[in-house]
Amino acid sequence: MAKVDMVMPQMGESIAEGTIIKWLKTEGDKVEKDEIILEISTDKVDSEIPSPQAGVIKKLLVPEGETVQVGSVIAHLETEGGGGESAEEAPAEEAPAAEPAKVEPAKETAEAISVVVTEPLVTEPLPAQTQPAVPVPLDGGSLSAVPRTDRTGKKFFSPLVRSIARAEGVNIEELARIDGTGAKGRVTKTDIQAYLDRRSTLVPAAPVPAYAPSAQPEFSDDRVEIIPMDNMRKAIAAHMVQSVQTSPHVFAVSEADMTDLVKFRGQYKDAFLKKIGTKLSYMPFIVEACVKALLDYPLVNSSVDGDKIIRKKYIGIGMAVALENSGLIVPVIKNADSLNIVGLARAINDLASRARIKKLKPAEVQDGTFSITNMGSFGSLMGFPIINQPQVAILGVGVIQKRPMVINEAIAIRDMMYVSLSFDHRIVDGALAGQFLDRIAYYLTNSDTNNIF
Repeated sequence: MAKVDMVMPQMGESIAEGTIIKWLKTEGDKVEKDEIILEISTDKVDSEIPSPQAGVIKKLLVPEGETVQVGSVIAHLETEGGGGESAEEAPAEEAPAAEPAKVEPAKETAEAISVVVTEPLVTEPLPAQTQPAVPVPLDGGSLSAVPRTDRTGKKFFSPLVRSIARAEGVNIEELARIDGTGAKGRVTKTDIQAYLDRRSTLVPAAPVPAYAPSAQPEFSDDRVEIIPMDNMRKAIAAHMVQSVQTSPHVFAVSEADMTDLVKFRGQYKDAFLKKIGTKLSYMPFIVEACVKALLDYPLVNSSVDGDKIIRKKYIGIGMAVALENSGLIVPVIKNADSLNIVGLARAINDLASRARIKKLKPAEVQDGTFSITNMGSFGSLMGFPIINQPQVAILGVGVIQKRPMVINEAIAIRDMMYVSLSFDHRIVDGALAGQFLDRIAYYLTNSDTNNIF
C-alpha cells in the first residue's frame, strides 16, 4: 500500500487560497481516479475536485468551511502498487512521497493552513482520530469582513460570493436570505448575481449597512427572557429597516410658541366637548398647520419612484397611534385639506379610538402623503422619527413646556413646543426643509381660532 497526499490545487494564476465547501466522501470510502471528492471555492471560481488516483480515503485533514493555502495537504489517499511509499514503510524523519506541489509532513502542513474567520467557526467535528496533528490556528491570515458561516455554522459563503456581496453592499442578513442552488443550498455566484438583478429592479439604490459581526451574545435561559416578536412588531421592524435603507435621512428642529393655543384650549375645551361631542386636543391644530404648509410647499407632499418624483395632488395625513400592546399604527386622515378644526378633531379622535381597539379598515391606513408622530404625549422634548415610506418627510412633536423667552427685548414665560422634521434628502434639500418646518411653526404660533364653533 502507498500513501498519496491530496493538495489544495492552484485554480488560477493569482489564487493563493481556497475554501473547502463540501467533502463528498468520508474516511474509508473507496474512490476511482478522477472521481469527484470535494467542492472548493476561491475568489475566482467554485470547482469540484477529482481524486488524483484510485484508492481509499485514509484521512481528511481539513474540515468543511475552512480556507487553506494552495499546495497545502488536505487529505491522504491509500493506493495499491506504486505512486508513493506506504505509511508503514516511510521513515519517520522523511516527508512522505508526494507530487511536487505538496508541503512537508502533517505537523508542518497543519501550521501552514490559513483559516480566515470573523468569529469561531461552528462545524461538525471530525472523529478524534482524524484531527490534524497540530490544532489549526485561528489567527492566521487576513480577517474577512464577512463570516463564512451563519451562527449555526451550517451555511457557508464562498470567497467569490462574499467578494461580490461586499462590492454590491449586500449585508450578511440579506445574503443569508438568498436561496442557493449549490450543494445543500449553498449560494453560488449565479445565485447572488440573479438576486442583484432582481433587487435593482425592485429597490431604489441606497446605501446599505456594511457587514458587521453580530453584537448579540449568547445568553442562558436563567439570565434572560426570550420574547418572540408578534406579527405587528415584525412588520414594524421590517418597515423601519427598509425606510432607513431607502431614504437618506436628514433632520431639522424648530420651535413653536403655543401660548395662544394653550389659552384657547384651556378656555373652550369643555364647551367644545359639549357642543361638538368630541374632545379638543392640540392635534387638530398641528394637522391644520401641516396641511397649510404642504399647500405652500407641495414638493414635500411627494414620493420617489426610481428617478421620478411623484407629487401628490391630495393630502392624507398619517398620525402615529401607540397601542396598548406596545405596537403602533398610522391611520390616515383622508383629504385633510378639506377639513376644518372641527372636522379634523372628529376624524382624529375617531381614528385613534378605533385604532386602539383594532377596528380600523384596511383603507384607513393607506394613501398617506405626510405623517406626524406626537412624542410629547409621553413627555419627550423632541425626537427624530423614521420616515414612513413612501413619504418623504415626517413631523415629530414634542411636549409643550413653559420656558422663559425673549419677547420685544423683555423676558416672558411662554408655552413652547419643539417640532422636528425628518426628511428624505433625495428630493428635499435643507433649504426647503427649513422653510417648510418654519412655516409649520408659524401657523401654530398664529393659529386662527376665530369661528371654530
